[in-house]
Amino acid sequence: MSVNVFFTDELYALSCEAKQSLRARQHRNIHESYEDPCQRLFNAIEVNSYIRPHRHSVDPKVETLIAVRGFFALVTFCDDGSLDKIVRFGTENYQNDKRNSVGVELEPGTWHTILALVSDSILFELKAGPFDPHAAKEFAPWAPEEDSIAEAQAYLQKLRFMV
Repeated sequence: MSVNVFFTDELYALSCEAKQSLRARQHRNIHESYEDPCQRLFNAIEVNSYIRPHRHSVDPKVETLIAVRGFFALVTFCDDGSLDKIVRFGTENYQNDKRNSVGVELEPGTWHTILALVSDSILFELKAGPFDPHAAKEFAPWAPEEDSIAEAQAYLQKLRFMV
């Protein structure tokens, strides 16, 4: 029987890679293949990373996000793009929040995005497999594409103002 051990210096390296990435995030899969029955990964996300709102409705599976380091905001939306809910979670106190959660679980079909609220934030993500990259995400038609830099950054700033 083998054991995977996750070292803090590996997480530090992942955060460094995220800082150097154009998308300001970097993931590291733990699962061996897309066919594995449980997809598991670390995802380092920086504060300037824009993750286009999306949902998982084509291949509907529950998604679990647990903060390993840092602080995040999960933002959920209604079908028309209006704000539904904001849930803050993380491993540290953020702006004197009295009640701190460390993770969230999303039902399939929920429009959402994740914002890192502090630098060097890392998520642990879990989702049932197998993983089909062609059916993984349905992007919100009312949110800018990630490669539309000016629009995406303006939208990200709008979201950050709300959280």
